Amino acid sequence: MPLDRALPRRAWHHLEPLHAVLYYAPEAFAEAEALGYDTATRWPSYFAWRTAPFGAASAELATAVCYSFSPAVVAEHLPAAWSVAAPEKVLSARLRGVDAFYRGLLAGAGLPDLDEAAELARAAAESAVTAGRPLAAANAALPWPEEPHLAIWQAATVLREHRGDGHLTALQAVGLDPCESLVSLAATGAVAVPDFAGRGWTGEEWAAAAERLAARGWVDAEGRATDTGRAGRNEVERLTDELAAAPWEALGAERTERLLGLLGPLFLTVVRAGLFPPGGTLGIMTVPAPTW
Repeated sequence: MPLDRALPRRAWHHLEPLHAVLYYAPEAFAEAEALGYDTATRWPSYFAWRTAPFGAASAELATAVCYSFSPAVVAEHLPAAWSVAAPEKVLSARLRGVDAFYRGLLAGAGLPDLDEAAELARAAAESAVTAGRPLAAANAALPWPEEPHLAIWQAATVLREHRGDGHLTALQAVGLDPCESLVSLAATGAVAVPDFAGRGWTGEEWAAAAERLAARGWVDAEGRATDTGRAGRNEVERLTDELAAAPWEALGAERTERLLGLLGPLFLTVVRAGLFPPGGTLGIMTVPAPTW
């Protein structure tokens, strides 16, 4: 069975919420607080959770891989995060938080056995070529947990970062800098501008990015996407899907469909847990594709 061109996007939709519980689950916030992080907002723990696979990541490294965040907001949290807790402690805590969330979710949920799903998800993740994909490579180098729900989470993490690293390549291929990547997406109406507030760009920086896009014909005087802008964003998403396809091609269409079928009940249970804010930037069931 040949690979459906839409399959990488469908796989991402199934896997993104399974990974993203790390940034929203109360159990993960409890672990972050126990480490000493401020949990009034999710950003201190977010940057620690996401970049700990690199070791003590610098602000410069984190800014490079967390492409759409303002360098100023990244510098508020890194490298200071590593004076709160060492990266190895952060990695242990993030796995404990995910484990606690999933054990609570799975208790009495009546979900099918996850062993086969874990095996297939790991096979897809281990087939991902991580050359030029730093976040995927850093997560792929971590030990594999034995528990099926944690193996699924680890695979989801590797695969979503593999896709995300490719997404940054796609953004640069069409000439979108970090702030422009957000402005151009908001201009299509896919994400509301206030949902990007956590990325830390000032009003002046946002307006300057909009001016640059207007000069290229991507947005009109009201900041709405033009036909050129929509075509450009479509090209970003097409290229993102293309660059994300290799693990699913390696797994094969039949086994990929089997995996998505096995993950369906878990995906729905996670989404219905009410962790994720309406709208927002995750792309879960509403946004065509994310901007990392």
